[in-house]
Amino acid sequence: MFRLGGRRGMTLVELIVAFTILSLLAAMAVPLARYKVRRERERDLRYALREMRTAIDKYKDVCDAKGLDMTKVKIDSECYPESLDILVEGVKASGSVDKKIRFLRRIPKDPFTNSTDWGKRSMQDDPKGNNWGGQNVFDVYTKTMERAADGTLYSEW
Repeated sequence: MFRLGGRRGMTLVELIVAFTILSLLAAMAVPLARYKVRRERERDLRYALREMRTAIDKYKDVCDAKGLDMTKVKIDSECYPESLDILVEGVKASGSVDKKIRFLRRIPKDPFTNSTDWGKRSMQDDPKGNNWGGQNVFDVYTKTMERAADGTLYSEW
């Protein structure tokens, strides 16, 4: 900086250099921020899928052990829940009048679609297919068609 008649300030060249440096720093920060957001979504997706799949497995274990009111379980469901809502609402325990067993507090949100509408597969469905037969809920997956950094579809997780 220099003084010209008692004025203080930056020259045009100094301003251009400062602006260029700030632009470069900002250009490097944006991809890092995007990467961080994607990693957080992936982490949330893994957590939500693990939570729902664990609840489905617990439902199956309790049903197989005859811990549920078997009059409320469909015969062709093979002891898997009919929907994800049943895991939240709960099912009457066997030998109990008013006791319900709940497996989830709520259906988690899909971090990519931002909804609780998950893709479902029944025991009778094709493992790679996207059509749900409606007999039971054997597995869940995200409905997004985005790909992870390694190229796999998130719906295959």
